[in-house]
Amino acid sequence: MIDLPPYADRDLVAERLPLIFPEGTPNRNYCVRELAASTVFAALYVGAVEGTGCYLGPVHVYRMTNEQAARAEDAERLGYDKAVLKRGGHVSGARWYADNTREPIRDETLRDGLVAIGAITRREDLPTTSGKPRYALKRDFAALFDPALAGEALEKRIAEFQATHLSKSALARVTIMQAGAAARSDGVLVTFPSGETRPLAPGPSSFIAQGVVEVFAPRFLETPAVLWLSESGNKVVVRDDRIAASIGLNIEADKNLPDLILADLAPRDPLIVFVEVVATDGAITPRRQEAIFDLTDAAGFDRRQIAFVTAYQDRASAGFKKTVTQLAWGSFAWFVSEPDHIVILRTGSGTCASLAQLVPG
Repeated sequence: MIDLPPYADRDLVAERLPLIFPEGTPNRNYCVRELAASTVFAALYVGAVEGTGCYLGPVHVYRMTNEQAARAEDAERLGYDKAVLKRGGHVSGARWYADNTREPIRDETLRDGLVAIGAITRREDLPTTSGKPRYALKRDFAALFDPALAGEALEKRIAEFQATHLSKSALARVTIMQAGAAARSDGVLVTFPSGETRPLAPGPSSFIAQGVVEVFAPRFLETPAVLWLSESGNKVVVRDDRIAASIGLNIEADKNLPDLILADLAPRDPLIVFVEVVATDGAITPRRQEAIFDLTDAAGFDRRQIAFVTAYQDRASAGFKKTVTQLAWGSFAWFVSEPDHIVILRTGSGTCASLAQLVPG
């Protein structure tokens, strides 16, 4: 008989998963949704934990019922494991899910979610066509659902798990996302390239704007300058008419102006970067792009001196998912949570490069 882990109900599992996999975790939705809680619960219920020799299959999840899940005795738990693996094995009550939930459990919750993140291990000695159970919770992951573990002890164990199983880039992304959450209530102090600081109102847009000024600008511009920064309600936080005039740009309040205007003063002909900050809406769309081009054309700027960037908090954010299909070709997208990377929406004007030419070297 295997040594079963302490009984934990599905509500406890559902409560802890978002703590273990905070905002910024890759494929987080697959790891924290109800189907993930059901999967982890079922694995704990039957004792499918690394080193026990017991394994979980999707069938353990979709054949579970409320009546069975409430039976916490070891004999009931082990009996369920045997029943679901038998043809015609009886389990009382209405199933949690239909049989066709097998694919999202296997492909999303397990393969792309909990296995990919290192919370669940998978047997590799079975043929891909085998119907035998092949998944088991990692021991240190399973231990996080012990009901006796709480408070600071739980927080410590979660931190240890994250440090071991989340990659460096994932941990950095989580840290940045947590900083953004704090900024929603605490407000944001932005340090500009000149060294001057200005406070911005609390909220996700201010956190993204801070990232554009403090991180994006020095990473992607040689000699960055901030010419314009406005907040919601058209409150102008920064307006540097001196630098703007020196490069021939006359900034006048206009409904088409974006949240931020940056300049790279290093090139002989300075690059002017129009940045739209998106927490929920307001990307650089083709219409916005053309409206801004009208302004810069009238001022005598070559279009090669103009760049457009839409800045988001994260690729998984609601704002990005809502507006990605609206982004203008010939513009860029940048994410605070992945600051070293940038998305280029390359146009097909002129001779289109082959895919081989576009592959990063």
